[in-house]
Amino acid sequence: MRRFLGILRFLGIGRKKERDLTLRGHLEELRERLIKSILAVVAATGISFVFAKRIFEFFTSRAEDVDFVYIEVTEMVGVYMKVCLYAGVVLALPVIIYQFVMFVHPALTRSERRYLYALLPGVLLFFFAGAAFTYYVFLPPALKFLIDFPLTSGVAEPEIRIGNYVSVVARLLLVMGLIFELPLVLYFLTKIGVVTPEWLAKWRRFAVVGAFVVAAIVTPTFDPVNQTIVAIPMILLYEVGILLSKLARRGQPAAT
Repeated sequence: MRRFLGILRFLGIGRKKERDLTLRGHLEELRERLIKSILAVVAATGISFVFAKRIFEFFTSRAEDVDFVYIEVTEMVGVYMKVCLYAGVVLALPVIIYQFVMFVHPALTRSERRYLYALLPGVLLFFFAGAAFTYYVFLPPALKFLIDFPLTSGVAEPEIRIGNYVSVVARLLLVMGLIFELPLVLYFLTKIGVVTPEWLAKWRRFAVVGAFVVAAIVTPTFDPVNQTIVAIPMILLYEVGILLSKLARRGQPAAT
């Protein structure tokens, strides 16, 4: 019951908000914040065009000894624009996060706002930690497995389309960056009474299974080695989340 009430409180249900907004008012505010977020992404994307070549080299540097190809007239231009858009989203993250926080701000109590504000620097830090793990640890063995797959060795020469490569890498960086937010999410949910350390520990075995399921979906390879490379950090993140959840419970009454 306490977790359920925490969810309702987080969504702003069950108690009066600071501002008495109608449904139309909520939708208008959501539209305004989405527009501001989109404008921030557009502006950041424009800035990224100045550094497009360096960003492009950053994306392709993990694929050593690979000669990329493109087969459409507009493909290479589209790839550069896509790379700049991805970089723009990353640069605009602080603005996007700020707009989200301001949207849910009225639904939170004063203490919940304090917890949320304190976690904001960690949100960016954990996101970039997940992206760095993907870029430096996971990508090299994953790409080597995909390109030098033993059963296809000598059968055909790989000609990797640059557009496909950039899309795969960008998706992995984004997804793993979001997955690395798990400990902070569990800490905050514990602070507002949605989950407890005991509940998280009880669901540990399901979290392990879920980690491998998510790894199978996220990774572009189907071999168990690369899936394990992704699943193990997720399991460790869940354990870190349990530890942070215990820290969040300090000074609070135990759940009954």
